[in-house]
Amino acid sequence: MSEETVILHGAPTLAGIKTGSLFRCEYADAEEMRSSLREWNQRFSAKGVRVVPLMFRDGKALLYLYRPARLSHDLSDHCACKILSDCGYCEGTPSRCLSCLAKRIQSGEEFPHEIGLFLGYPPEDVRGFIEHRDCDLKCVGCWKVYGDKEKAQKTFRQFRKCSRIYRQKWEEGTAIDRLTVADRRM
Repeated sequence: MSEETVILHGAPTLAGIKTGSLFRCEYADAEEMRSSLREWNQRFSAKGVRVVPLMFRDGKALLYLYRPARLSHDLSDHCACKILSDCGYCEGTPSRCLSCLAKRIQSGEEFPHEIGLFLGYPPEDVRGFIEHRDCDLKCVGCWKVYGDKEKAQKTFRQFRKCSRIYRQKWEEGTAIDRLTVADRRM
């Protein structure tokens, strides 16, 4: 997995303004990819960031780059807990929820729309999408918004600006380790 891929798809997570990012990464050998992920996790550990595979299939891995402390906070929200319960998740730690999410993705059934909770999307918007799909939404950006449109649009702009700046800084030679912000919640 290249630094460019991580920057391109995970800048807001690296910056500490987003709980998690999801992206696909091609690989030639699954064990080599696992080894690469262990190396990334060693680099990221002091900053409170992890990257885990949610699925390996046909030479592509679905990777989840995230901040465990932030995920723990997000999943403790009452509305988020209700959504996860309704989707069949057992109460437990964020790592158990993440394991359940990976199993749901790997099952090949309908894509688990509660994944938005793991990406830091507002629970009201995740619930809105699960219940209404494309009806009654207020706007679309990084996710479909059913709740606070203005707040979501501000967040979308912040994510785009962060991604642009991180890409530019990385292209200018700033190391990804310097671009990754330490988590204050650790």
